[in-house]
Amino acid sequence: MSSGKAYAYILLGAALWGIIGIFVHSLYAFGFNPMEVVAIRVSFASVFLLLYALIKNKRIPKIQWRDSKYFIGTGILSIVFFNLCLFYSIGELGLSVASILLYTAPAFVTLFSAFLFKEKVNWRKGTALVFTLTGCMLVAGIFPSFHASMTIMGFLAGIGSGLGYALYSVFGKYALAKYSSMTVTAYTFIFAAVFMIPVSGLWDKTNLFLNGAVWVNVLGLGLLSTVFSYILYTKGLEIVEASRASIVATIEPVVATLAGIIIYHETLSLWQIAGILLILSAVFVVSEKTKKRRKDRAVPLRKTV
Repeated sequence: MSSGKAYAYILLGAALWGIIGIFVHSLYAFGFNPMEVVAIRVSFASVFLLLYALIKNKRIPKIQWRDSKYFIGTGILSIVFFNLCLFYSIGELGLSVASILLYTAPAFVTLFSAFLFKEKVNWRKGTALVFTLTGCMLVAGIFPSFHASMTIMGFLAGIGSGLGYALYSVFGKYALAKYSSMTVTAYTFIFAAVFMIPVSGLWDKTNLFLNGAVWVNVLGLGLLSTVFSYILYTKGLEIVEASRASIVATIEPVVATLAGIIIYHETLSLWQIAGILLILSAVFVVSEKTKKRRKDRAVPLRKTV
């Protein structure tokens, strides 16, 4: 596979993540709430991922049950939490702002890595943290007018989505030391589904699934913006360095912002646009350092399927 095709896979995968809010908005319109939409995403994604793994590897991947703690972390403490926060913030703040607040995750990863893995906070990471904090203040409208332009709960949910997404890197670091990315992803969604289906009360909305338009959005959410995006992104990672891929993946909030503006007529102030650029710049700053470090010292992970 050529590098150009690999970058195209990553770009398309990230773009598919960027349109997730369209399906979320549509499912809200049909009468689903955030918890139910999360349950829909993780349950259908887990089924599709298992089918994909079965087709690709001719068998369903297995894990040792003593490692369940890792998947409780990736599936429930990360995926469920960050999706709940993200979907709630989409409803409160719109696609544009919600998607960019999700990209505060690298800042949280930096903090977690410093405390848990004793990684040094150098000037690049420090700069990224300042960029992220300042960007969030600009996006929220706290600075320079010192008057928030959005609901507190919506803003906190947006920040929570970044926190939850960052937790995936923490728990995933341990899981990926033993299992392939395919296995980790599949069981992450399985654990998330096992948790969410009972607590969401989704079965009370079974009548809504009689509507064909609901299924279009369910497939879009679970298959297009989850499974296909994952497959495309990981396929691209076979050629492209993870640090470079993370930079290319910043197309995700760009696509989400454009979708919000074009489809839902969302508007952004110049200060909010400046905040978005600062948060995206923080991703570039951290990724550039990661790229250099990995080039100098690559440490392979032991993986089993």
